[in-house]
Amino acid sequence: MTRAADIDTFSTADDTLVLTSVSSAVEAELLSQWLDQQRERHPETKIDVLRLPAHDAEPAALAQLVEQLEVDEDRSIVPVRVFWLPAADASALQQLMALVPGRNPYQPSERQQRRILRNEPSRARVVAGESAKVSELRQQWRDTTVGENPRDFAHFVTRRAILAMERAEYRILGPQYKSPRLVKPEILASARFRAGLEKIPGATVEEAGKMLDELATGWSRASVDLVSVLARALSRGFDREIDYDEYQVAAMRTALETHPAVLLFSHRSYIDGAVIPVAMQENRLPPVHVFAGINLSFGVMGPLLRRSGVIFIRRNIAGNALYKYVLREFVGYIVEKRFNLSWSIEGTRSRTGKMLPPKLGLMSYVADAYLDGRSDDILLQPVSISFDQLHETTEYAAYARGGEKTPEGFGWLYRFIKAQGERSYGKIYVRFPEAVSMRQHLGPPHGPIATDEAAKRLALQKMSFEVAWRILRATPVNATGLVSALLLTTHGTALTLGQLQHTLQDSLDYLERKQTPMSTSALRLRTPEGVRAAVDALSNGHPVTRVDGGREPVWRIAPEDEHTAAFYRNSVIHAFLETSIVELALAHAGHTDHDRVEAFWAQAMRLRDLLKFDFYFADSAAFRENIAEEMAWHQDWEAQVAAGSAEIDAMLYAKRPLMSDAMLRVFFEAYEIVADVLRDAPAEIGEKELTQLALGVGRQYAAQGRVSSSEPVSTLLFATARQVAADQHLLEPAPDLAERRMAFRRELRSILRDFDHVAKIARDQFVAREIEARRAAG
Repeated sequence: MTRAADIDTFSTADDTLVLTSVSSAVEAELLSQWLDQQRERHPETKIDVLRLPAHDAEPAALAQLVEQLEVDEDRSIVPVRVFWLPAADASALQQLMALVPGRNPYQPSERQQRRILRNEPSRARVVAGESAKVSELRQQWRDTTVGENPRDFAHFVTRRAILAMERAEYRILGPQYKSPRLVKPEILASARFRAGLEKIPGATVEEAGKMLDELATGWSRASVDLVSVLARALSRGFDREIDYDEYQVAAMRTALETHPAVLLFSHRSYIDGAVIPVAMQENRLPPVHVFAGINLSFGVMGPLLRRSGVIFIRRNIAGNALYKYVLREFVGYIVEKRFNLSWSIEGTRSRTGKMLPPKLGLMSYVADAYLDGRSDDILLQPVSISFDQLHETTEYAAYARGGEKTPEGFGWLYRFIKAQGERSYGKIYVRFPEAVSMRQHLGPPHGPIATDEAAKRLALQKMSFEVAWRILRATPVNATGLVSALLLTTHGTALTLGQLQHTLQDSLDYLERKQTPMSTSALRLRTPEGVRAAVDALSNGHPVTRVDGGREPVWRIAPEDEHTAAFYRNSVIHAFLETSIVELALAHAGHTDHDRVEAFWAQAMRLRDLLKFDFYFADSAAFRENIAEEMAWHQDWEAQVAAGSAEIDAMLYAKRPLMSDAMLRVFFEAYEIVADVLRDAPAEIGEKELTQLALGVGRQYAAQGRVSSSEPVSTLLFATARQVAADQHLLEPAPDLAERRMAFRRELRSILRDFDHVAKIARDQFVAREIEARRAAG
C-alpha cells in the first residue's frame, strides 16, 4: 500500500530513515515542515533524514546511504518527495507547451514553485512511498540481482525508493499515468538476465544495454496530458467523440484490476496506434505501451512517440540472438511489473479491409513470460477499431494495382495530416470484447506446455484466432460497408435513393436476426434520410459518384473507384460469410447428379477450405452447426434440397438476402486468374513473377468482360490466391501437376457459374421488388 502525506507513515516504526528527493530550496523547505509534523506526531520514533543519491553522480551521498543501511536491519526506509500537480484547466496550447524544456507542469522551476505556493498551494503535495525494512530490501536484492557489495545494495534501495514514490503519485493522479521506470538498470542488474546473457556467444552487458536504450519507453506525465491533443491532430476529420460500448469498457476495467493485459487491435490505419492510448486515457484505464516498427522512429518523432508510450522494435531480427533475448526479457519485465502492452494482432495494416492472419512473434514472448511464472495469468484483450471512412483507401487502391509503399518521413507525415483535414470521415468505433485468458489456453505456469514447443505453438495459434474471432464479432457493421457492397454488385449501374433503400432492407433484417452489432449509421439505413446521408458522405468519388441533372439523383461506383469501395465492402464480409457459402452450396447441389444433400455439405466444406486464407472460420464442427443454423430459415430444407434443382431455385428465390455475389465473387475471380496463369507456368514460379503475370492476364480479362469488374485484378488478392494454389500443391513439381492445375481451374470456373446462377436469381428478386414498389406508389 502506498502512502501520501496525510497518512500516518511512522505509526509502527521505532527507527526510520527518510530518503528525500529534493530539486530546490522550496522543496527542501516543504519537506522540512513535513518532517517537523511527523516528529511532533511520533516523538518516540527516531527519524533520520538523508538525501536520496542520484546514482553515481553523487558518490558522497551514495557513501552516506551505504553507511546508514548498515546501522540496523530492522530500520524502516521511507522515501519522500514533493509532488506538483498541474493546473486542472490547462488548455490544449498549454499542454503542447509542456513539452518545451522548463515548462513541464510536473517539474516546475523554483520560481514557478513559489508562485504555485502563493496562488494555488493545494497543487503542492508531499508524498511518501511505502516503507520497507532494511532486512526485507536486502533479501529482495539477494534474490533478484547479481549485486555483491554494499554499493550495489545502495543502488538497489535507491531504485526501490524511486519506484515507491512513483506508485504513491499514481495513486493521486490515477492509473492512466502509470509508467515503467528504471527499466534498463533493473533488467541489467537482474540475476535472471545475466544468467541468460552468459549463454549467448559474444554477448556483452554493454551491447544489451544499447538495445534496451533502443527499446526504452515511458509516459512522461506531460505527454499523457498531451496525447489526446496530438491524437486529435492525427485523426482530424473524424467526429471528436469516439464511439465506445460502455458496458465493455466497465468489464475491461474490472479485468485489468486483476491481471496485466495485452491489447491486440485490428489494424486498418496508421491512426490505430493513436486511438488506443486515447481510448485508455478517456476511459481512465491504465496506459498501454504500443509496439511499433522502428521505421516510424524518424526525426523528432522518435523521442516524442517514446515519451507517449511507444516501444520501437526492429523488423528483421531472425539472425540476431542477442536482440531476440533482450526483447524477450524486456517484454517479460513489463508483464511482471503489470504494465499493459499493445500491438496489432495482424502485424501490419490490412490493405484490403478484412482481417489478416494473426502474427505470433511478440505473442510467443508474452507466453514465455507467463509460462516462466512472471504472472499468474495474462489477459489477451481484443480491440476492434473501425472507421466510417479512411483517406488511406486511395493508397490501398494503388497497392492493389501494383503500386509501391511510400516510405515514412516528415513529408509523408505532412501529407497524411493534410489529407485528414480535407473532409469529414465520420466516426471512429472502438470495441473491447471479452478478454482471452492465457492461463485457460496454456495451463498453469511451469506446466507441461512450457517445454513442448509444438504444443505451445498450437495453443498460441488457437489463442490468436480466438482473439481475432472476437474482434470480428464485436466490430459494428456500418453504412459505408453496406452501401459499398450493394453498389459494387451493379458493376457501374447507378441506383436511385428508393432502389438503394429497398435493397438494403433485406441485409438489415438479416443482421438484426443474427444480432450482429451495427453502427448508428447502419441502423439509419431503414429511412430514406439515413440512406441519403450515407451516400452523400461517400459521394464525389469517395468512392461513390453522384449523378445529377435528371429527374432525380442517382449513385454509382465508377470503375476507377472499385478498389476503394472494395475496402469498405470487405470490412463487413464477416457478417455475411456463412450465409454466402450457403447460397453457393445450394447452387452447386442444384446441378449435381448425385445425393444433393451430401453435395451441399461437401461443397460448403470445400468453399470453407478454399477461402481459409482470406477469412476467419469457426472449426469444422462449429462451422457445420453454423451452416445448419443458417438453413433453419427454411422448414424441412433437406427434403427440398433432395427434391431437385427447381425446388432449390425456389429456396434461393425465397432467401433474403442473397449476398454471395456481392461478398465473395471477386475472391474466386482472383483465384481463377491465378489458376489461368498456372496453366503454362513453371512448377516453382516465384511470387513476384506470378503476380506480374496475373496482373497482365487480369487486365485482359477485365477488358474483355471475362470478370465482373476490375476489382479482382489486385496484387492484394493475388497474394492469397497464391496461398490457395500452394495449399492445393500446385506450386511444386509433380508428374500430374499440369492435369491437377487444369482440374483446379475447372473447379473454380464451376464455382463462378454458381455465382452467376445466384446473381441471376438476385436480379429477379430486385426486379420483382421494383415492380411491387411502383405498383404501391400508384
